[in-house]
Parts: sequence; structure tokens; C-alpha cells
Amino acid sequence: MTTTTNPSTESEHEDFTTSEGLRALLNRLHAGGEDTWVHDPVARDLMEFTAEKYKALARKHRLDTWEAVAAAFDVMQNRSTRKANDPWAIITHAVRITCIYEERAQGLLCSVHQARRSHVSAFHDPERFSDRETPLADYHPAFHTTDTPPSDTAPEPRDLLGSAQACMSATSAAEDAIALLCLLGWPADAARASVEHICSTLMKSGTRQAAYEALRRDRHARALLDLPHRTWTALLRALLGNPHPAYAATSTGRGMLLRLLLGESIELLLRDDDLILALALAAPTGTGGQ
Repeated sequence: MTTTTNPSTESEHEDFTTSEGLRALLNRLHAGGEDTWVHDPVARDLMEFTAEKYKALARKHRLDTWEAVAAAFDVMQNRSTRKANDPWAIITHAVRITCIYEERAQGLLCSVHQARRSHVSAFHDPERFSDRETPLADYHPAFHTTDTPPSDTAPEPRDLLGSAQACMSATSAAEDAIALLCLLGWPADAARASVEHICSTLMKSGTRQAAYEALRRDRHARALLDLPHRTWTALLRALLGNPHPAYAATSTGRGMLLRLLLGESIELLLRDDDLILALALAAPTGTGGQ
């Protein structure tokens, strides 16, 4: 009488879902040789179980399920996996790491071996200029350039505004700024209070950029000065300049106070149509300040 072994019955006896059951199965498959993995029905069930187990992990990293299974199969061949206290934990950790670097390799357009190196994986995925709605040159600092100062001995604009030696010229610049605002229809009291408050904040902040950001958020000062938001913003840009690095070396970026400190006169500023129009429209009286 011939006795046959039902493969499904054999699978029931080897519960590879547990760590000890998996260890026993891996030891048996290792002892049986390479052909055992091909013909053993329990090995097939193990791979199907592995595919279901790591399907979500592979999907998370935008990989095919069987890429995770292949990684798990490679780890199952190792002696360290069979000797580990928890073989499933070793396999799960190895599959997770493999999935991470597989995804990085696809994003970096390189091999998995290169993606595993820290100096390579530190780079971001390549992007086309057309991948973003805003052109890359508009916001990336690598594309921003500024003109060099007229001479190597000329002080930086920040030094001019922040040094103690410029106190007298700074006072004169503030008075000229007040006079220019009055010429453009600003009430004398509103012009003086606004310019003096801006100059005071500028001395405390030390830089035009820091002063601009502090004043832009200062709702309390704007309420005390009784200026509309649009008027307040236009005044800050006119006096302190546009804080964007792309305008740093231009008249728009330097601002009226710095231009006065650099020697420009009120008559010369009156020829700046953009500056004059912005201040005239932003005047707190009439239709410009509303």
C-alpha cells in the first residue's frame, strides 16, 4: 500500500507565520538545497504569504509587490536570518530598507547600490523647469544675482544705516523724507510720525530687512498712526526698499532713506516716477489712501 503526503497537510504542520515556524521551514529548505525552493509547496505558500504581508509596504514606496518579495527572498537565504531571535523582524527590516533605497534610486535615476550611499541619497530628485507653476528662476537663490558696489572701499548699505557716524546724515535723510511726503500730499503730522517711527524701528533692528518684517506685522503702530494697510505697505517699501534679494542693488531695493544717505537729493527723487506715483496714490488723504 502506497502512502501519499498531501501538500496542504504539510503546510498546516509548518506554521511559517510565527518566528519559530519560519525558522524551522528556512532550516529545512536550506538543508534540502536550491531545488527545494522550486518544488516545495510550502515554499510557494511562504512566498504568497510574504507578498500579501509586504504589499502595503511596497505600495507605499511606489514599487511592485514582487520587488519586496524578492528582497525578502534574498534575506531568507542568509544564515543570520535563520539564527535570529525573530526572523520575521529581520526580514521586515531588510525589506523596508530595500524599498526605501529602491524608491530613492528610481527618483535619483541611479542604481540601488549608489542610492544606499549617503553622499548620493542626500541629493533631491531631478526636476524639469516646467514641473512647477512658478519658474525656478523666480524663487531659487542660485539664480539671484546682485551688482557689486561701485568701489571696494564703499561701505555696505547696512553699515550706512546702522553706524553711529551716520547719525547726523540719518537725521537729515529723515527730514528730507518727511518733506518729500508733504510735497506729495501727505499731512505733515502723519508724515512726521510715520517716518520717525520707521526710523526708530530701523535703529533697533539694525538691518532694513529686519525692520521691514517687524513693521509689516506691527498692527498696533499702524492703528496709532491711523494709516490704511495699503498706505502702510507702500510707505514701508518706499522708505526701506523692496526686501527681495533680486532688487538689492537697485533703487527699488535700496529705498528712499538709503538713497538720501547715499547723497541723492529731493529733486533727484522727484524724477523717480514709480516712487512718486506710489507715494502719491498711498497718501492718507483723498482717494489714494482708501
